[in-house]
Amino acid sequence: MLTVGNDAARVERQLSEGGLACPQCAAPLRKWGHGRVRVIRLAGGTGWRLRPRRAICAGCGQTHMLLPAGVLARRADAAGVIGAALTGAAAGLGHRTIAAQLGRAASTVRGWLRRLALRAEPLRSAFTVLACALDADPLLPGPAGSPLADAVAAIVAACVAAARRWGALASAVSPWELASAVTSGLLLGPGATVQLINTSCPW
Repeated sequence: MLTVGNDAARVERQLSEGGLACPQCAAPLRKWGHGRVRVIRLAGGTGWRLRPRRAICAGCGQTHMLLPAGVLARRADAAGVIGAALTGAAAGLGHRTIAAQLGRAASTVRGWLRRLALRAEPLRSAFTVLACALDADPLLPGPAGSPLADAVAAIVAACVAAARRWGALASAVSPWELASAVTSGLLLGPGATVQLINTSCPW
């Protein structure tokens, strides 16, 4: 799986021009059909009909599903919706309150929060390192009150560092799109380890 920008037309152009590289061998990716259609739930009850592009490496032959940065792997809700839940939890809200605010099942929100809690310290560490790599003098957060809140604060700090480095281009990307992009959609992936893999630039 490879995370790309949210603009499908731009991704198509990048593939046609050899602008997307294989993360395994760095050879150009080529078009290789599509995945199945998914409907991603957005805020406010609307849906995003997504048919993700599939690509194949011209060098090693590895195939990759290209996932927009606004989507997390194996999640029916957009990264921004899940991010709103994580932000609410970092502010001290319970999962039932967050679920009511977002119009989602309490069990769904509880699952997101449990997964982030499992990965909170590795995420905090990885995104703090990313913020320092993007900005020579990053605005790093202090303790936020819980491991989950510390992880959310580090993700936001990395997004601020990206905006300071790339300006308006990066400012258009939300912290949750950045988090999706640099984890290849695996922000809430299985296991307690975190690897920042990037992908293509999400802006």
